[in-house]
Amino acid sequence: MTATATSPEGVPSPGEPLRDFDFKAYLNQARQRVEAALDASMGPERPESLREAMRYSLLAGGKRLRPILCLAACELVGGDASHAMPTAVALEMIHTMSLIHDDLPAMDNDDLRRGRPTNHKVYGDAMAILAGDALLSRAFEMVAVRSAGVPAERLVKVVGELALVSGAPGLVGGQVVDLECEGKQVDLETLEYIHLHKTAALLKACVVSGALIGGASDAQVQAMRTYANGIGLAFQIVDDILDVTASSEVLGKTAGKDLLADKTTYPKLLGLEPSRTRALELVREAKAALHPWKDKAQPLLALADYVASRDR
Repeated sequence: MTATATSPEGVPSPGEPLRDFDFKAYLNQARQRVEAALDASMGPERPESLREAMRYSLLAGGKRLRPILCLAACELVGGDASHAMPTAVALEMIHTMSLIHDDLPAMDNDDLRRGRPTNHKVYGDAMAILAGDALLSRAFEMVAVRSAGVPAERLVKVVGELALVSGAPGLVGGQVVDLECEGKQVDLETLEYIHLHKTAALLKACVVSGALIGGASDAQVQAMRTYANGIGLAFQIVDDILDVTASSEVLGKTAGKDLLADKTTYPKLLGLEPSRTRALELVREAKAALHPWKDKAQPLLALADYVASRDR
C-alpha cells in the first residue's frame, strides 16, 4: 500500500490505507494460525458427545478477531506471538461460550449463528449449556496449563483478566442488564454500559492479555485498554447498524432480531448516520492511543479500521 496523509496527530484517519502493510494477507495468515490452534485444542477425549458439541461451535468459522487482537498486541510490545496463542485460543473459547449461551431460548433465542443452526438447535438446550461451560473451563486450562515458556506472574495476571471478563464485571453482567432492559426505554448511558460489558470487555481482555503475555509495561497496558475500549464500543455500534441494514444470509445470524426483541440500539436511539459517525469517532480515538508505537502498530491500526468498515 502507498503512503497516505495522516491527521495532525500523526494517526491515520479511519479507512485510510497504512504504509506498506498488506492487511488482507496479515488477516488471512493470522486466521489460519488461529484455526489450526483451535483445532489442536480439542483433542480426542470423552465424552465424545460433549466434545462434538464443543467443536461444532468453536470451529464454526468466524472472523477470529479476538484471538488475532491478542496476538497482535503481544507482538506490538515485543513479545513472541506463539507464547500468546494458548491465551488467544482461550479468548475465542470464552467468546464461543458466550455465543452458545446467548442463543439459548432463555436468552436471545436465536436459531442461526455463523451461517448454520445454533448449538442448542443441533444438540439440545442441556448439551449447549454444558458445552459452553466446558469451553469456559477449558479456556482457563489453556492459559494456566498449556502456556509453555510464559512467566507465571504474567499468566496469573491473564487469568485475572479472563475471570473478570467472563463474570459479573463483564459478559454476564452485561447480558443481565441487556435482558432486563428488553421492552423498556433505555438511555445512552445504559446502552453503553451494556455494550461495554457484553462486547467491549472481551475485546479489551484480548488486547490486554496479549500485551501482558508480551511483557508490556503498565503504561503500555493502559494505552491498550484505551484502544480496546474504543474499538469494542465501535464494534457493537456497527453490529447494531448491520442488524438493521444487512440480511441474515450476509450476517450468518438472524437479522432484525434486536427490533423483534424491542431492544434499544444505537440506530434506534441516535439514528443510522449519527451511529456511523459515533463509530468512526471511537475508532479515531482508539487509534490515537497507539500513537507512541507509530508504524509498529499497523496491525492493530488496521484491525481498528476493519471493525468500523466490516459488513458482517
